[in-house]
Amino acid sequence: MDSGTHLVIGFGLAGLAYIDPVVAANPVLSTAILIGTVVGSQAPDMDTLLRFKSNAAYIKNHRGRSHSIPAVLIWTALITLVLMLLFDGLPLAHVALWVFIAVAFHVFTDLFNTYGTQAFRPFTEKWIAWNIIHIFDPFIFISHIVAILLWAVHLAAPQIIFPILYACLAVYYIWRSWWHYRLESNLYHKDPDYHPGDRYILIPTFNLNFWQIVKTKSDGRFALGEYKNNRIKWIDEVSCTSHPAVEASRAHSDIAAFLYFTSFACSDLRSHDWGYEVRWADVRYRHRKQYPFVAVLLMDNELKPIDSYVGWVNDTRLEKKLRVNT
Repeated sequence: MDSGTHLVIGFGLAGLAYIDPVVAANPVLSTAILIGTVVGSQAPDMDTLLRFKSNAAYIKNHRGRSHSIPAVLIWTALITLVLMLLFDGLPLAHVALWVFIAVAFHVFTDLFNTYGTQAFRPFTEKWIAWNIIHIFDPFIFISHIVAILLWAVHLAAPQIIFPILYACLAVYYIWRSWWHYRLESNLYHKDPDYHPGDRYILIPTFNLNFWQIVKTKSDGRFALGEYKNNRIKWIDEVSCTSHPAVEASRAHSDIAAFLYFTSFACSDLRSHDWGYEVRWADVRYRHRKQYPFVAVLLMDNELKPIDSYVGWVNDTRLEKKLRVNT
């Protein structure tokens, strides 16, 4: 989820903690848990600081180790320790429990997005992305805002507001998961261009009734489409380029980081007098007829690197970021 949603979830979990009688009876403890759930709901995204190192380091590691099983335990222990030092006499088990819930819930909700996490690390480094809920979901965000406002103006007790909120969210997540599975598993029936071996990925958008589709064909091509009103509309097809320059680009650290993150990368080669421009794009992120999530490597005619870029960018900005005017 986005940072704003994680933030309101942190406040929401602090309200939910009032179902614990020990928390409800102790204002100091409830304050400490409020701090713990808000910080815990943000902690796994501290790897955003890797942007200061490089875009490649950020893309390769964001939602990686910081969202792993060991990291959930480490974040819980660190935040709990700080709270125990700041507040005297807190019951350790109650603090640790709610901080753990906040950190674990952050990782859990991220599994439902398209970006993905390595939540099952160290057992596997596979990126898990269930493609069920958009990174910003209006229902999740607005329902939390309403619940927090009701709590703030004392229209109802948090012991009533937040169990109802999270019960509704549980139903919402179950419904979205079932609906996504039903739609995705039946796409081949609705696709007049279906061929055996085609695989479909249904990607959520801000609009609940509008989905994006990535179809991986048996020959390695990608078809990009939209699903709306029970119909598929194909809008683009991408063929990946095979060339020695493309293969050589895989050894570059920026390209390797990009390919480590995504299984939906497609290569494109542009030849110039000075050498080659190899552009890898993640086809899941099509926007205004472009693929803005890219890794680009410029090489001379001997396939030696000249410059590179990895990250989110449009064509105009990309030319400004690279040293050779392409």
